[in-house]
Amino acid sequence: MEAKPIKEIPVGKDWLYEPKWDGFRCIAFRDGGDVALQSKSGQPLERYFPEIVDALKALTPDAFILDGELTIELEGKLDFDALLQRIHPAESRVKRLAVETPAAYAVFDALSLPARARLYEEPLKARRASLESFAQKHLLKDTRLALSPATSDIKTAREWLAGGLTHFDGVIAKKIDEPYHFGDRNAVVKIKRIYTADCVVGGFRLAKDGKTIASLLLGLYDDGGLLNLVGFVGSMSAAERTRAAELLKPIQEGPGFTGAQPGGPSRWGSREAQWHPVAPRIVVEVQYDRVTGDRFRHGARLLRWRPDKAPRQCTMEQMARSG
Repeated sequence: MEAKPIKEIPVGKDWLYEPKWDGFRCIAFRDGGDVALQSKSGQPLERYFPEIVDALKALTPDAFILDGELTIELEGKLDFDALLQRIHPAESRVKRLAVETPAAYAVFDALSLPARARLYEEPLKARRASLESFAQKHLLKDTRLALSPATSDIKTAREWLAGGLTHFDGVIAKKIDEPYHFGDRNAVVKIKRIYTADCVVGGFRLAKDGKTIASLLLGLYDDGGLLNLVGFVGSMSAAERTRAAELLKPIQEGPGFTGAQPGGPSRWGSREAQWHPVAPRIVVEVQYDRVTGDRFRHGARLLRWRPDKAPRQCTMEQMARSG
């Protein structure tokens, strides 16, 4: 069941609110002695999370289908980077990480339970009641398994969105009278927690025409005074691209970034290979959602240019609250 992004939490008696976890979405299947973990894209995950397979195999019921989120907590925070480390071909490494950084499975829906094989056809309020009963009897006996919170109280949902619990990065709202919708967004919406940061433009990339600025490369200063690449802005209006060219092309000079540089190991691949450094004089305020490995996980959104902000004021401390 997919979620449609919206800007504000919907209000009404027909909604149930859940936290949005920062992890891997996962459907768990148990059939006798067999357990399968399936990603949102339909890929198998069980070989990467053997500790969760073991936990589900240890449950007394031997037939169920659950929907939830795989997470890893390190130093009191959910660590998405630690999850990414699991997706590795070496079985020995996966087994070692399963011991060193064990995952947990937060369950928020049930598609099938003992004596209710077609639970997915029932409305959410019935599925949730069945799941809570199942969790009390079975899930809560193992710290690797948990029942994800849910509430009908809009005040609590707004507290989650505001950052009341750092484990969550938003809110999911589901219509309580709807059955489980496979593969569509008709009954679920998501509202993500959003952050802003003031960043130094350390370089830019050009579009295929070789003239238009395609994206801004963003940097923040660390405690040692080095400017580190932390992300990029790619979505801009034609007017903003023109303004970017006017501001940045006259100050093209190296090195641009003095710490982490474009073109090194990166989840962005080769897109950063061709870039043009600029003097660290231009500051922009951007909007982003999450941080992974000292970088914005996704492309940031340009909010405004900040000529009033000194570049040296743009430090990595801004990212600490969203890591």
